[in-house]
Amino acid sequence: MTISEVTHPDILFFEAVCGSHAYGTNIAGSDVDLRGVFVLPRSQFFGLEYTSQVSDEKNDEVYYELGRFFELLSSSNPNMLELLAMPADCIRYQHPLFQKIKPEYFLSKACKQTFAGYAFTQIRKAKGLNKKINNPISKERKTVLDFCYVLQDHGSVPLKSWLQKKDLDQTKCGLVSVPNFPNTYAIFYDQKDNLGLKGIMSKPTANDILLSSVPKGVDKIGLLSFNKNGYQVYCKEYKQYWDWVALRNEQRYENTIEHGKNYDAKNMMHTFRLLDMAAEIAQHQEIRVRRPNREFLLEIRKGKFEYDDLVKEAEKRLAQIEYYFDKSNLPEQADYRKINQLLVEIREAWYQE
Repeated sequence: MTISEVTHPDILFFEAVCGSHAYGTNIAGSDVDLRGVFVLPRSQFFGLEYTSQVSDEKNDEVYYELGRFFELLSSSNPNMLELLAMPADCIRYQHPLFQKIKPEYFLSKACKQTFAGYAFTQIRKAKGLNKKINNPISKERKTVLDFCYVLQDHGSVPLKSWLQKKDLDQTKCGLVSVPNFPNTYAIFYDQKDNLGLKGIMSKPTANDILLSSVPKGVDKIGLLSFNKNGYQVYCKEYKQYWDWVALRNEQRYENTIEHGKNYDAKNMMHTFRLLDMAAEIAQHQEIRVRRPNREFLLEIRKGKFEYDDLVKEAEKRLAQIEYYFDKSNLPEQADYRKINQLLVEIREAWYQE
């Protein structure tokens, strides 16, 4: 199904402007995010053409079928719970039956994890970005050779330097395992190109060194140690870094560079928004979407604070949230039977109209 189909008046159940416009943290140029709920026609719901969710390419517009909406609500999904408490100026359409879905049916102590727990994943993301900015990885990929060392005197030297100094070609080398010495190899050299040695690596993207069969009587020219674990860690970090470069939001990245604090300020802003909402759920058993501390949140987004100071403040708030939820009389989990019955009642009423 398409966005135009699920927003047709015959099946649209609810639609609202979400995100920064709902939180009150929108600035010039902020995207307009739409979230909504639709109810499939009876034939599609009972048939094989059930569609649970429809979105545009950027996920700026996302619509959930009523059953999927209830499923996410029952798991305390923050984005879905927010739809039950949207500011009036953000609601574009609301069917009368939508008013039967009360936030209190879904609030439970599980919200501590979905709100506050998710908030700390945002901190980890911000910290990960901090690491990537401060420790960029060169586009020129290192190879197996960069993690090999040759024993020399009482120490070791990088293999590439050793080869260059001795004017040797790695493709003419042959390695043979040294018994009882993991990742240590005897080095042989095919000076006359008649030994059939395989070299040390097959190609720049190789994941391991090569081993050769060396005829008897050929003398080794050295001992090589391969830091295999170090190479595997490097390959993983290289991929993660350049995947991030390819997929990153350039506008947010440039903002991060501009404010100079080297963390994703927008993610950090959402961290504090979610922590505050978690505390409000525990203390007041309600969802407050429009944030009263807009200026503070926007200061975070502008990079007014140091990363370590924000982490300390977030940890302090998390400790308070733990206390609030421990003392709260919220149920451990939402009442699944009650929620299921409500879903059945709404769907039956919808199909009878």
